[in-house]
Amino acid sequence: MQAHATHWIGLMSGTSLDGVDGVLFHADGDRLSVSQAAHRVMPGPLRQTLLALNASGPDELHCAALAANQLAQLSAQVVHSLLQQSGLAASEVTAIGSHGQTVRHCPGSGGQRATLDQPWAHYTLQLNNPALLAELTGITVVADFRSRDVAAGGQGAPLVPAFHQAMFAHVGQRVAVVNVGGMANATLLGLDRPGHVSGFDTGPGNVLMDLWCERHTGQRFDANGAWAASGQSVPALLARMQQDPYFSLHGPRSTGRDHFNARWLDAHLQAHLGAGGNLQPQDVQATLCALTTWSIARTLPSILDKVVVCGGGSFNATLMSELARQLGGLPVVTSDALGLPAMQVEAAAFAWLAMQTLAARPGNVKEVTGAAGPRILGAIYPA
Repeated sequence: MQAHATHWIGLMSGTSLDGVDGVLFHADGDRLSVSQAAHRVMPGPLRQTLLALNASGPDELHCAALAANQLAQLSAQVVHSLLQQSGLAASEVTAIGSHGQTVRHCPGSGGQRATLDQPWAHYTLQLNNPALLAELTGITVVADFRSRDVAAGGQGAPLVPAFHQAMFAHVGQRVAVVNVGGMANATLLGLDRPGHVSGFDTGPGNVLMDLWCERHTGQRFDANGAWAASGQSVPALLARMQQDPYFSLHGPRSTGRDHFNARWLDAHLQAHLGAGGNLQPQDVQATLCALTTWSIARTLPSILDKVVVCGGGSFNATLMSELARQLGGLPVVTSDALGLPAMQVEAAAFAWLAMQTLAARPGNVKEVTGAAGPRILGAIYPA
């Protein structure tokens, strides 16, 4: 007897802090699809609180608890929008996969693993209130996906490669799926053998460009990369940034705002100016765009058949054209060409990870995160 299709909701709030993305995700045997999507913009005060929580500050526990409550309420609005669009009742959705908001990511890198006798050495922290989300929606919530991988010696990130394999792997094709959000990560599919998957964070995605754009233009992001296109990359500044040790790491590696942030950027700018250089704001933006594309392109092997880009960076025409140039003519498309819109991929990944959790199947790839082995991820909050 053929199983009936099941309905799931995936929620994602990424390091760009632009808002909460949600999708209604369907699984019918091996067929996976998204039918609806919704988004809620991150309110300014909540965004500022989440940014502040990326570093030590006053009354952190209180601020974090209130921010988690607000994030749950924003997530519930996304869920209700999806239900209204689809006409589904809450009881018809099996579960919500809710990632939460990463505010600290200190996992170790370069193949360095946590050990059970020193578990405090590595951690990743996502603010969330899945219990409140379950109450507000009447739907089972699966959350806290990263901590079990970290407990097993992994970095807890990236987690999307297993989903990329399920969604995008095609027999006979060697594909890279590159997500350009606040940070950027790459998944390599089918390089060594059919079914093989590897992945890693390449470095900053939009985070530095967004920061610089907001500082100088008041806009949260550089629409279509137009501001970067008006400038010229500064070779000496780019070369200085490329010396960051993260880019030389091998093995499992992941990163976040803990490393690539305003302090990091300002230190490089000051060093460049102190060495006698001069800078125009639009040239800095062009240089940051070049850094992102360089850090992605250098990790992708030339034997690929195509590169599939998703996330907010896929809407940056300057970034996309520069990435294609650096890849020397390798086909570069967005995930829309494969049937899943670029801004829906990460939310869909967490719906799929919730499916894995409730089916008692692993959600991590140990070769990607560095964990001791496959692990069932997430904690379940019943409706």
